Amino acid sequence: MKIDSHQHFWNYTDHAEDYVWMSDEFGVLRRDFLPGDLAPLLKEAGFDGTVAVQAREMVVETDFLIELANRTPWILGVVGWLDLCAPDAEALIERYAAHSKLKGLRMLIHDRTDPGFAVSPEHVRGIGWLARHGLAYDLLLKPPHLRPATRLVDQFPNQKFVVDHIAKPEISSGVLSPWREDIRELARRPNVFCKVSAMVTTADWASWTPVQFAPYLDVVLEAFGPSRLMIGSDWPVCTCAASYLRTMQTTMDWAACLSADEQSEFLGGTSARFYRF
Repeated sequence: MKIDSHQHFWNYTDHAEDYVWMSDEFGVLRRDFLPGDLAPLLKEAGFDGTVAVQAREMVVETDFLIELANRTPWILGVVGWLDLCAPDAEALIERYAAHSKLKGLRMLIHDRTDPGFAVSPEHVRGIGWLARHGLAYDLLLKPPHLRPATRLVDQFPNQKFVVDHIAKPEISSGVLSPWREDIRELARRPNVFCKVSAMVTTADWASWTPVQFAPYLDVVLEAFGPSRLMIGSDWPVCTCAASYLRTMQTTMDWAACLSADEQSEFLGGTSARFYRF
């Protein structure tokens, strides 16, 4: 089974005011993107299922994605949003963990003004409640957040973490350090996985080429190995820079260097194990 480990849905028509992050440069995203839009693209690319990830910092976002997943068999799991820093976070986590399609949560670490938010006391407390309810945690990071994230992970060796979008290195400018050294250090923790996603929107949207991604892909392959890497599209955000098919095919072309078993892990097996499908 091939699984897209990272994509989004939204009803922009009815809730445009919720998507405050859609600035003018994201104008192509200011419309509805729903399962009916993605289904033919999955078929064209040869993928069987997806993980739907939150796009709003609202509890109703988690409700929305769970509802979509419950009526769409190929949405295999949901990564939702709950305020892990809230006083009632434990009760919320317990209530939402009862939904079988909810596989994990994430907060927007890289959007916080405090670069050390990952290890803030309230956030750490919230992370401490996830493992007991069988929920994974998506680490949404940029390079400056990798070191605080490593300190967070060190406090929870039994919690499953996955780095979204290979931590968004500066592909557009070809910068490798200190991202390279810091993600290698984080990868030394065996409970941390990594999504190979969002590279096309981290590069120059109008002029990227696959060869630009190779140095970054080689780093995460060496650091995590195929058994802790998973492919993701970041659709529909990826459409700012490339179609769904081109986005996924670019990554699959790179993965052709792997053995058949390794490709099977990268294209679906790792995601299935991590999110408990």
